[in-house]
Amino acid sequence: MTDQTYRSVDGLVVEVSGAVLRLRLDRPGRRNAIDDTMMAGLIEAVDAAGRDEGIRVIHISGTGDHFCGGADIVARNAGEQRRPRVGAIQRRLPAQAHRLLPLLCSVQVPVVCAVQGWAAGIGLQIATAADFTVATDDARFWEPFSSRGFTPDSGATWLLPRAIGVARAREMLLLGREVGGTEAAAWGLVHRAVPPGDLDRVTDELVGTLAGGPTVALGLTKWLLHAGVSLSLDEHLRNEGFAMELSSRSEDFREGLSAFKERRTPEFEGR
Repeated sequence: MTDQTYRSVDGLVVEVSGAVLRLRLDRPGRRNAIDDTMMAGLIEAVDAAGRDEGIRVIHISGTGDHFCGGADIVARNAGEQRRPRVGAIQRRLPAQAHRLLPLLCSVQVPVVCAVQGWAAGIGLQIATAADFTVATDDARFWEPFSSRGFTPDSGATWLLPRAIGVARAREMLLLGREVGGTEAAAWGLVHRAVPPGDLDRVTDELVGTLAGGPTVALGLTKWLLHAGVSLSLDEHLRNEGFAMELSSRSEDFREGLSAFKERRTPEFEGR
């Protein structure tokens, strides 16, 4: 049982299914481009999941033929009177895209993303920030910034070099190179590429495996992976000791030991 309240908003379907929080981008006529309402809904849901002991996995997907075509900047800038003043973007981003991406990286439950069609701009960043992204082999990953004449946002210049290396990140960010699903998997940009007909099955299997895992240990391991990038070895080893102290006091740790002694598969409850 969850102990938080979740709600759908226009363009975003939010559902709780057992221990899984499902977030589905739902503007297929706009390639699921994310507007301000959807962004606020995503932030609210992910933030709540981080405080909800009943949620053990977050699953993000998109309705229709595409995952996410990016941010809906057309809607935001429609009409001369709505053009942002100088400084408006840097004031707005910390509460929007620059709030969502750190949440996805830091929330202590695994995040699984299913991608079909286009994943562009912030859609690509969401897929990269997820712990596991399964994409169709014909999916298209694209950073549109250079071709539109402005600089990347939503963590693109931080996430991509760490996921695929600086040289490939330059190709995507400076040259605007599109990357297909199969190549994205070979690069390490996504976890796996599959035929379109297998996307739901493979993603659901992965979500089920993670939902049945030792949630405390998985969350702390995720934290170690992200925090360790910017720490010295000594600092990181201290974090590992702290994480082991916490995880070894969990009920799932005791269950794992019992299952090992009894030569059976553990039945973790996420506690």
